[in-house]
Parts: sequence; C-alpha cells; structure tokens
Amino acid sequence: MKIALFIPCYINALYPQVGIAAYQLLHSLGIQAEYPEDQTCCGQPMANAGFEEDARPLAERMNRLFNHYDYVVAPSASCVSFVRESYPKLLHHSTHGCFDSRLYEICEFIHDIIRPRELDACFPHRVSLHNSCHGVRKLHLSTPSELNLPYHSKLRNLLKLVSGLELAEPRRRDECCGFGGMFSVEESAVSVQMGRDRIQDHLSTGSEFITGADSSCLMHMQGIIDREKLPIRTIHIIEILNSRP
Repeated sequence: MKIALFIPCYINALYPQVGIAAYQLLHSLGIQAEYPEDQTCCGQPMANAGFEEDARPLAERMNRLFNHYDYVVAPSASCVSFVRESYPKLLHHSTHGCFDSRLYEICEFIHDIIRPRELDACFPHRVSLHNSCHGVRKLHLSTPSELNLPYHSKLRNLLKLVSGLELAEPRRRDECCGFGGMFSVEESAVSVQMGRDRIQDHLSTGSEFITGADSSCLMHMQGIIDREKLPIRTIHIIEILNSRP
C-alpha cells in the first residue's frame, strides 16, 4: 500500500511537533508513509469564508499530489471533513476522480484500519479528552450526545492503550470549545466565553492536560489558558500516542 501523510498548513507552521509525531507514530506501527513536500493549504479557510473559487486551485493541487495513494492520513479532523465534503463539488470537472474517499483522520485510520492491540507509548499523567465538533459529528470519532445512544469514542479507545495515562472526560463530553474557524474571529467575545466554559469543565476533572484530535481547538483553549494562567495544558493526542517510556 502507498500511504501519504497530509499535514495541514497551520500544523506545519505552528505545531510542527504534531506532524513529526504523526510520521513517527505511523512508522512505529510499521507504516512507511510518504510526505509530498509540495502540499499546501487544503483551501478550508477560503471556502468557509465564502470564497470557494479561491479554494478550487488549492483543491486541484492537493488532488494532483495525493490522488495516486491508497490512503492519505492527516492529524486534523476539520481538514479531513472539509476535503471529504467539499472536494467532490470543487473538483466536479476533474476527469481523474478525487482522493476524498481515501482520506482518513489519523486516529480514525489507526483505530479502524490498523487496529493495534497495544502501543509502545507511556504518558504518566491525568488527561481530559476533548471531542471536537468535526470529529464527533462529521467523522464519527465519538457518539454525539444528542443522539441518546451508548457512548463510544475511538480516541478514548486509543488512549486506553497508553501505559501510565489516567483518562478523564468532562461532564459535557462533546460541547464546542468556541473556536469554529471564522466564528472565533467574527464572534470573538462569544468564542472566548465558550472556550472559558469548556476549559472549566476540563479543569473539573482534575487533569493536567486536555487532549484532542484538532490542533485548532487546542490552540484556542491554550490561548485562554495562557492569558488567564490556568493550571492545565493542551497536547495533541498524536503526541501522547507517540510518547515513549
């Protein structure tokens, strides 16, 4: 199988350690992933702001880079859900098809495709799990609370494979942190208050860290944590799954 690693632009620019951890984790699971160096933004910011025509050239570029791989894996639920939902429409004129059906969020890929029974990972800390909106309702990484179904979480299942980790979850398991991309810019006061409420829910678990599958959500919460000097930190789930004894 040919597997490619798609690293979203904001992770590449602001959180390169997440991209490195993603590559290392896949390698530790026996997967030789390739990293196409010409990749850029997938176009989500433009399309979400109403400028779909500006997103189309980026979608075409991404499709040229990734369309010949069997699987494409990315450490970002929001970017994955955008590509899956929007690329078929943006690339409707393409005669080469689209790689959207072969794109997986990395935890989804490990949980559903690789299915490891154990991980050589150790993280001796109490960690609160944050379920991001895209991951819950677009990628089904966990069960949305409004469906009133038995709770299931792929992220929780993977974290249980990490030795030394004490896992906690906030009372409101899938409440939005308030980031929401353009929403955090256009409605900053509401966004910040939602973030404060979310962090307080995580703090109530007595955890040292908040983890999740979207660096954007973690970035939003970490900004509030830093400004208000709160006793908790954020960390991407891939960094935990890749942590070594």
